[in-house]
Amino acid sequence: MNKKDLLIGFIIGIFTALLGSYLFITFFTKFDTSTGIQTIREYGYLGKVITIGTMLDLAVFGILLKRNKELMARGVILAVIVLAISTLFI
Repeated sequence: MNKKDLLIGFIIGIFTALLGSYLFITFFTKFDTSTGIQTIREYGYLGKVITIGTMLDLAVFGILLKRNKELMARGVILAVIVLAISTLFI
């Protein structure tokens, strides 16, 4: 197993989830990014916003499978699992 591809997929998955969370806060709330994160955290919805942000990982996963990058796709799935477990503790 090439661990470099797995790590690259994991990093892509984390950054994609962060991008999805940023886009959700930008387009679907009336707050800017910093106050939006603080307000969402105060109300206890930060885990839910991160989970919504991981929806972009589904598209990245499909693209990686189309290009025969199975190990990178595994890294994306690993990132989704790590984010799902981390949202339990936020």
